[in-house]
Amino acid sequence: MPKTLKLLSYNVNGIRAAIKKGLDGWIAEQNYDIICLQETKAHQEQVDMEWAKKLGYEDHWFSAEKKGYSSVATLTKMKPLEVIKGMGHELYDSEGRSILLDYGDFAVLNVYIPSGSSGDERQAIKMEFLDFFFDYLMELKKKYPKLMVCGDYNICNKAIDIHNPKSNKNSSGFTPEERAWMDKLFENGFIDSFRHFNQEPDHYTWWSFRANARNNNKGWRIDYFAVSDELKDQLKGASILPEVKHSDHCPIDIKIVEAN
Repeated sequence: MPKTLKLLSYNVNGIRAAIKKGLDGWIAEQNYDIICLQETKAHQEQVDMEWAKKLGYEDHWFSAEKKGYSSVATLTKMKPLEVIKGMGHELYDSEGRSILLDYGDFAVLNVYIPSGSSGDERQAIKMEFLDFFFDYLMELKKKYPKLMVCGDYNICNKAIDIHNPKSNKNSSGFTPEERAWMDKLFENGFIDSFRHFNQEPDHYTWWSFRANARNNNKGWRIDYFAVSDELKDQLKGASILPEVKHSDHCPIDIKIVEAN
């Protein structure tokens, strides 16, 4: 009987703050095989991960050079064949934006795409990142046909993915250019795993701290598991977990059946 693997992706908005809010205890109650964390805002030596090791996880980190900024980490109960930190781009790698774990039959890329919300300069940097990242993914997919790309994309793809599409039509994260980039991704060998199973509105993964947005569910769906077409038949479920509250994001997960 093939095993079903459970994978989680979660922008924790600072892993130390999230642990203080009970992240470690929540993970202990779950049974995820692979956990991809973004915006950990920490270096490995700054965080006591003994709790994760007791649960059977290895922890692999790729942190920004700047302390308290960006950074990703992947916890895994399965032994990876290889861990690849970064994308071979000096600027993006200095910001700790991606880590890939190769398991042989499939690979998992954990990514934190830059935000452009602080102004035109950061938005331009974000668009340059997206151009580079698309080409990088296309090459990566040749090497790892069964590829999962999860994390905080900082983009809403469709009007259904944002609480007020009309007033946000020129907002960073919902510009026509960013939405077109997401369309291009899903037209070139990747599946939006959540929308593969769920076409209903009002499902979001991030809420502003302002105006009681989370309690009113006025959010944005900016976190994704993009799964390569080659994994389509093994994809058995995808969820958003809005009730889990250690961050301004909530976690998302998928279930994949291992190949026979």
